[in-house]
Amino acid sequence: MGAAGEKVLLDIRRAIRADVPAIVRLLADDELGRQRESVEGPLPESYYVAFAAIDGDPRHELVVGEVAGEVVATLQLTFLPSLAYRGGTRAQVESVRVDSRWRSRGLGRQLMRWAIERAQQERCQLLQLSTNASRRDAHRFYERLGFAASHVGMKLDLKSDEMRGRRE
Repeated sequence: MGAAGEKVLLDIRRAIRADVPAIVRLLADDELGRQRESVEGPLPESYYVAFAAIDGDPRHELVVGEVAGEVVATLQLTFLPSLAYRGGTRAQVESVRVDSRWRSRGLGRQLMRWAIERAQQERCQLLQLSTNASRRDAHRFYERLGFAASHVGMKLDLKSDEMRGRRE
């Protein structure tokens, strides 16, 4: 592995089922991810069910980035048809992760450049993403790529105790 700051070339390809454990490991590679993901023991089947749904839908592209054959980055790109923007398509980037051992080497930039190019190839009107409010480094990263914090994102946790109480 090269030194921090050293430029490394990322090989980006569509994810396959065998990549699921590496992708989940990347998703769990920070404080928020450790709270949400389960990487101990065999992975829950739900990860493989989700992978099959993503892989089977042409509007979704789950990719991994490799360095020397090791999966060290991932993202999901989804194409969303819309009546807005005169019936234009938006691209949504989700779950962007670079292995903490490989950060600050330009891999995230390469991964996002790939997503931008794919969105342009599909003639998307815009590329959008959301990032957790606590991820300040990620905010700076996306801003350096030209993204603007133009909207307020909101989420509703449908599995929360509060939501269960509202349904009862």
